[in-house]
Amino acid sequence: MATMNISLPDAMKSWVEQQATSLGRYSNVSDYVRDLIRKEQDHTAKIQSMQQHITDGIESGVGSHTMEELREIARLQAKAPQ
Repeated sequence: MATMNISLPDAMKSWVEQQATSLGRYSNVSDYVRDLIRKEQDHTAKIQSMQQHITDGIESGVGSHTMEELREIARLQAKAPQ
């Protein structure tokens, strides 16, 4: 595992240390920071995926269903067993 040193203002350093110890899920500040980075990576991946779906939808052209047909399709899909 690589090491990275970062500089934080005193108030931010204190806050990070408090979060790491008070939440009870982390053994140290490094664990807390790694978790924050993982969460940001997941968040970024979800946004990229949503953006790709939007792009795919735009590039697919104009649909042939009316809004009421789309609502009915959505209702049927919502009722369908998973």
